Amino acid sequence: MSDTILYEVLNGVATITLNRPDKLNAFTHKLNHDVRKAVKEASTDEGVRAIVITGAGRAFCSGQDLSGVDESIDHGEVLRNSYGPMVKEIDRCEKPIIAAVNGVAAGAGFSLAIACDFRLASEKASFLEAFIHVGLIPDAANLYNLPKIVGHAKALELAILGEKISADEAKELNLVTKVIPAAEWDQQVRAFAERLASMPTKAIGLIKRNMKAGWQMDLHDYLEKEAYGQRIAGLTKDHQEGVQAFLNKRKPEFQGQ
Repeated sequence: MSDTILYEVLNGVATITLNRPDKLNAFTHKLNHDVRKAVKEASTDEGVRAIVITGAGRAFCSGQDLSGVDESIDHGEVLRNSYGPMVKEIDRCEKPIIAAVNGVAAGAGFSLAIACDFRLASEKASFLEAFIHVGLIPDAANLYNLPKIVGHAKALELAILGEKISADEAKELNLVTKVIPAAEWDQQVRAFAERLASMPTKAIGLIKRNMKAGWQMDLHDYLEKEAYGQRIAGLTKDHQEGVQAFLNKRKPEFQGQ
């Protein structure tokens, strides 16, 4: 698909690997574009039911590649043209997205990780709000997503102090779903992703959609949206399969339909 990412689909899981290991997978405009394109492709592929984003080599993503930044650049336009479209593509995807954080996730790499639905962290992983160290604010929806995960006070602390967080510390903050030993990394990431890929995909999409809406709606409007969403879920083949499996006392075999 591109020289900046690797893209593979296996057993219902699309794996998007940031592929600039010599630069710790630092973002360029092209890498932003290619991640967005890959997420869109996975979102529309009926054979894909879960998505993994990870990094090649020893890093997940070290943030923006500063070696190619002109000091006269308009940082706001960079966000509008690169990071904003990428984050929006991730946000609109109704399939589960896993950030498999294999190493450092700093700056916009941190933002990419928290834009995903789940974060699996290698025991070698670390997280860093690096923006403050270059006199910038966290971007790529970082300050939008982070307080929802760790709370306002802790998000403010992380953003302003800019201290490195280990994988174990990230787990204590509920920033990651689980910490995985390096020796079991590939196996456990694959098992977690395939577990999600075997679940009722449309119900997952509706859960994601309704949870996002709940932040912006009052209770009465939300309950109507909930009823509409449950009607849609109730019409899926996966709901029918789930009921039949329950009645027959067997494990359901969901097809994502």
